[in-house]
Amino acid sequence: MSLTAGVVAVQGDVEEHAAAIERAAAARDHEVTVREIRDSGIVPDCDLLAMPGGESTTISRLLHSEGIAPEIRDHVAAGKPLLATCAGLIVASSDAGDDRVDELDLVDVSVERNAFGRQKDSFEAPLEVAGLDKPYPAVFIRAPVIDVVGDADVLASWDDRPVAVRDGPVVGTSFHPELTADSRIHGLAFFDNEAAAVPWLEGRN
Repeated sequence: MSLTAGVVAVQGDVEEHAAAIERAAAARDHEVTVREIRDSGIVPDCDLLAMPGGESTTISRLLHSEGIAPEIRDHVAAGKPLLATCAGLIVASSDAGDDRVDELDLVDVSVERNAFGRQKDSFEAPLEVAGLDKPYPAVFIRAPVIDVVGDADVLASWDDRPVAVRDGPVVGTSFHPELTADSRIHGLAFFDNEAAAVPWLEGRN
């Protein structure tokens, strides 16, 4: 099946997310075309979306000023999958803990920015992630922590704090899954997410 993937490209590791999506799709015999999203009008043509990290206040401001925010909300409302990572998770959350961030309210969690420290405190950790058969090498860089989980499922925790969640078709991570050659988080979000109402999951058990 040929799919169109969108990567929100206002900030963050856009090329790395695109490459991870391509690897995850190829592993499942799907063809995928990746489009970078900086303006409105592209999201409606996408089957799946990734929203990378960066600076959450800047991402939020640009998504709303460029008219991309309502398109992302419509994408999720249609049951299409979204992977929101690091600052992307902050923007997608219901409570970013920062009045400067206009949340998309797509993941029913509250977050705390930079809870794992600053850039110099970056680290990699082997995470046990629900749905994956072996630990995932998660890269944490100025990572937020999920303070309160509402109507969302926790997929992984580190140091007794949630760092990956799923809320319907949306998967959010505190860490950067694009910064490793392991594309299983992208696979989990886009191709193994049975909460997403998408045709390429039809026939799955």
